[in-house]
Amino acid sequence: MQWEVVIGLENHVQLTTKSKIFSGAPTRYGAEPNTQTSPVDLALPGVLPVMNKAAVERAIRFGLAVGATIATHSVFARKNYFYPDSPKGYQISQFEDPVVQGGSLTFGFDQNGEFVTKTVNLTRAHLEEDAGKSLHEDYHGMTGIDLNRAGTPLLEIVSEPEMRSAAEAVAYAKALHSLVVWLGVCDGNMQEGSFRCDVNVSVRPFGQTELGTRCEIKNLNSFRFIEEAVNYEVRRQIGLIEDGGKVLQATRLYDPDKKETRSMRSKEDAQDYRYFPDPDLPPLVIAQQWIERVKSEMPELPDAMRARFAKEYGLSEYDGLMLTQSQAMAVYFEAVAAKAGKDLAKTAANWLMGDMASILNRENVDIGASPVSSSQLALLLKRIADGTISNKLAKEVFAGMWDARSEAENIADTIIESKGLMQISDSGALEAIVDEVLAANAKSVAQYRAGKDAAINALIGQAMKASKGKANPAQLTELFKQKLAG
Repeated sequence: MQWEVVIGLENHVQLTTKSKIFSGAPTRYGAEPNTQTSPVDLALPGVLPVMNKAAVERAIRFGLAVGATIATHSVFARKNYFYPDSPKGYQISQFEDPVVQGGSLTFGFDQNGEFVTKTVNLTRAHLEEDAGKSLHEDYHGMTGIDLNRAGTPLLEIVSEPEMRSAAEAVAYAKALHSLVVWLGVCDGNMQEGSFRCDVNVSVRPFGQTELGTRCEIKNLNSFRFIEEAVNYEVRRQIGLIEDGGKVLQATRLYDPDKKETRSMRSKEDAQDYRYFPDPDLPPLVIAQQWIERVKSEMPELPDAMRARFAKEYGLSEYDGLMLTQSQAMAVYFEAVAAKAGKDLAKTAANWLMGDMASILNRENVDIGASPVSSSQLALLLKRIADGTISNKLAKEVFAGMWDARSEAENIADTIIESKGLMQISDSGALEAIVDEVLAANAKSVAQYRAGKDAAINALIGQAMKASKGKANPAQLTELFKQKLAG
């Protein structure tokens, strides 16, 4: 039997407010346990929550970015459950009337060697408070409770179950991560728990429209873990069904050491949480003027920037998607294009998606912290364009620029000169090399003259070797063609 995978994501995005969603306690990461709490966070008798306006504005900003409807009237509810790290015995969240309704997210990813784009619809995004944290280590066999996170503002973003593979789920999560960081609503630090992912996975026979029984994998905090967890869970569910068993709805955890999911608890449904409107919080009313003000303060969004890149620089859809994966990369690209000139924009894009991306990944460095500045890279691209250096040797210069970590704008020129990498474009010098190569490679000469055009590549390769990679390839090719035609 052929199986179809059905995946939906719920992402918990910690908002970049200085204080908590219903109290004035700070949200700084890394403080000593229980030093960033207030009577509201501790649920002391008689306290009342007060809505954080900055959290609402970040929710509006996200909703506008994904083309969602911003609810002018939304309600907070109590989601009842009993965990030691939830001092109230309930979580303040939104259920029937979320602040952000609908919307969609478009992203690109590699599918079997082909770059494809996909749009996933969003169900909703709602505001809620985070719980505290249970600490199980270094407590002499006991569990400690740290309530610093209790009350931290979250925006829970829920997708429709429209993804069909782990690759799609990871690409969606990366695109969402990039967007919330781009908008400034989240710092995106997955290690600190600012961007967490719950993945709902089910399988069904191809052609079946009814959804299979889903299992939710909680609190995945890396893209690699999302991919591994989904792939394991898909194999587990298919194997279970094919062996005559039945998938039971459950909440599961992923063990990255064993690379497997394991059951945490049976999956609760909405009625199990006994939602009801929070009597301490009035409805959240968002005036249209407020929405318009937030809209006027929005940065240029990735979709709009991709369209502009295509119009201004002639970049492809693929180029645009790659360059707008992060705001920092897009800003860097535009700075290079401004310095090098629009005619070198495509070259700049190729370098950023190629050599620059490769070294950033290898060194685990963000483009914003690159030791090669945009103006330095722009000068290198100019030197390729004006024939000072070949594209091949430019890679060596780029590596030298990265290692030099110099602030000098002309570092490329310094390295080219100090290493003697200047391209040979003197026609006399090149002609001498060509004559020498032709004399030493009679077989390739005969093959070319017999109609085997590819034989010229071997000759050019020998000439490049003789010049230690410094010969101008275009001039070499033209010289060989002239002499072979004689």
